[in-house]
Amino acid sequence: MQTEFRILRCRTGLSTEALAEKLGYSEREVFRWESGQIKPKKVVLNWLRERAGASSQEVSGGGFTFIDLFAGIGGLRRAFDGIGGRCIFTSEWDKYAQLTYQSNYTDNRPIAGDITKIDVDEIPEHDVLVGGFPCQPFSIAGVSKKNALGRKHGFLDEAQGTLFFDVARILKGHRPRAFLLENVKNLVSHDKGRTFDLIRRILEKDLGYDLHFRILNARHFLPQNRQRIVLVGFREKSGFDWADLRLPPEGETLMRSVLHPENGSEAAESHYTEGEHAKVSAKYTLSDHLWKYLRDYSAKHRAAGNGFGFGLVGPDDTCRTLSARYYKDGSEILVRQKGRKNPRRLTPRECARLMGFPDTFRIPVSDTQAYKQFGNSVAVPVFDEVARIMRPHITGETVPKDEVPAQEYA
Repeated sequence: MQTEFRILRCRTGLSTEALAEKLGYSEREVFRWESGQIKPKKVVLNWLRERAGASSQEVSGGGFTFIDLFAGIGGLRRAFDGIGGRCIFTSEWDKYAQLTYQSNYTDNRPIAGDITKIDVDEIPEHDVLVGGFPCQPFSIAGVSKKNALGRKHGFLDEAQGTLFFDVARILKGHRPRAFLLENVKNLVSHDKGRTFDLIRRILEKDLGYDLHFRILNARHFLPQNRQRIVLVGFREKSGFDWADLRLPPEGETLMRSVLHPENGSEAAESHYTEGEHAKVSAKYTLSDHLWKYLRDYSAKHRAAGNGFGFGLVGPDDTCRTLSARYYKDGSEILVRQKGRKNPRRLTPRECARLMGFPDTFRIPVSDTQAYKQFGNSVAVPVFDEVARIMRPHITGETVPKDEVPAQEYA
């Protein structure tokens, strides 16, 4: 459980060093408050509460309400905040993702944990349900791993596969006007299509929603090949049409829009970059041992006719899909370095940019947790665009064809 002090400190955007200097306490004492070793003084907590409230991103009144399920770090929330929605309930079980979410969205209400343990009556009435229900049981990698371990997958996986049914029971209990769900592309073909057929039958036949689905690739907006299926549903028959999407040509946005320029044009961000030119910290460069291992591993599989291996990119490239396992060796996206023998991993800030989060997005967790969180996130610009074309069918308003959603991107 994260301490209230740490959550409030993250919401203010102040580092422990900056907070110590501002309050006149030693860094050691601030660290002890943050770690929960001792309780901070009441006057300190009151000061933080006031400061956190002033610096929070308040959501405007909005024309509709929504709930954010399997929220992660709030990628889908950004999209629906951006079209005037007001989030009134959030569910996320991972404590580190909760910390990042709370650091960026201040709601003055707790984040609910495991959705399987929450009764429908505990969830407030809402207009829209959004959620990216866990995709591991349906992904190609996830299915391969479970098959190798002799474990069940899909709807037979009691740990995750049945979480879709929690979405269904909430839809049944509250009958919101609309929903948006997201999952991996492989959901469509899982179990020879039977899994997706079951999902469609529940949403369309059992619950009576007007369902629309499409596979979208983040390469329209970001320099990353990331295909996801998007399911949009409306309680009443609607004129929703995927043709209303404005999708830039794939592959036009390149890695130079994500990578640290290392030329002094951006301020250094401890502990990702350093010095007057904001050079990427040397700790992200692969060790000789790891770099040799990845090259040998790639050569071994190439000789066997397999496609496994590392992905090396530069400023003028696009990259593979960022996954939650990126913290392990970074092999799917490695950055070439001039004048250095070994490539490097992306920094967490570059991962944030790769997923479409602005540089104002706070990253209060370790690199390991940050890599997991961004690898599990949605590509924000994709869902900004989906939310934009959903809005008139949620609110009944007319959206001008030339309207551009007011979002900030890296």
